[in-house]
Amino acid sequence: MLRYAILVLLWTAWCCLHSFLISRPFDRFLKRRLKAGYRYARLVYNLIALASLVPVLAFTWSLRGAPFFTWDGPLRIVQASMLLAALFFFAAGGRRYDFLQFAGIRQMRAQNDCSVLTEDCSLDTQGILGVVRHPWYSGGILLVWANNLDVTALLVNAVITLYFIIGAVLEEWKLVAEFGETYRAYQRNVSMLVPIKWIQRRWFDF
Repeated sequence: MLRYAILVLLWTAWCCLHSFLISRPFDRFLKRRLKAGYRYARLVYNLIALASLVPVLAFTWSLRGAPFFTWDGPLRIVQASMLLAALFFFAAGGRRYDFLQFAGIRQMRAQNDCSVLTEDCSLDTQGILGVVRHPWYSGGILLVWANNLDVTALLVNAVITLYFIIGAVLEEWKLVAEFGETYRAYQRNVSMLVPIKWIQRRWFDF
């Protein structure tokens, strides 16, 4: 049991670190202290997130055991549907997001500090972003659960899912602060992770 407790603590610590590094208070602190050097913040943040994830993943894989749940028989159709939906969310999100902004490279060139991942820092609500507000988080949740489950996977999936939900909420605090009522209206019209409002508009509004 101790090793599983350590596993949950490691993943929780990584998620907390990841969220803290992009929090508004820490972001304001970096702007004050780094000044012109702030344009490198996003890139450094990504590197820290990746580097700190490696030992967590290594420990996780060391605990993998025999699964108690597998996607066998007819359930493979459900699994395939989840994987295809995840791929769709990732691909469609990639069409709306700017990779250079996501990686932190555009900030180094343009020295912008917006919270969105569009090239010109505008609020994009088109395409998949008119279906869910966080398509990559939606895809991530589907992806982690579309795998066979042992105790390790169950615990890690639970932490990651909670992190995606909390992370989306924290992200949206920043977006509301940046875009105000425009983003609040977007929240009222488009669901966060599950496209409930889109389905209601498409199939039940006559």
